[in-house]
Amino acid sequence: MKSKASSLMILIAGPYRSGTNDDPVKMAANVRAMEAVALPIFRAGHIPILGEWLALPLVELAGSKEVGDAAFNEIFHPVAERLLSKCDAVLRIGGASQGADQMVAVAQALGLKVYYRLQEIPGCEE
Repeated sequence: MKSKASSLMILIAGPYRSGTNDDPVKMAANVRAMEAVALPIFRAGHIPILGEWLALPLVELAGSKEVGDAAFNEIFHPVAERLLSKCDAVLRIGGASQGADQMVAVAQALGLKVYYRLQEIPGCEE
């Protein structure tokens, strides 16, 4: 494992709702696609994080009845944006996604490193 000094907290940003027509099965598949890169990032000595891991339980607690309702919108992207202030980098994966692109823009405004391939992350080159 890498030394603590070189460890990065990396937000994994990819499509959640995009292309799903808000189908829960397709959204869950999108989360699994983001989670698939979390383990290699961890094994490289970094801390992977998905905004969904934090936002979705809060959205449920807030009483959201459907994706895109007021409770969902109050929490979903704001959690990831707040999380970015604690991160060192973003890994942008997957296809078109307004939300993931928004996370990249916020990361760039914060001066964070943005990766577009897992292999760009230190320790994940192979």
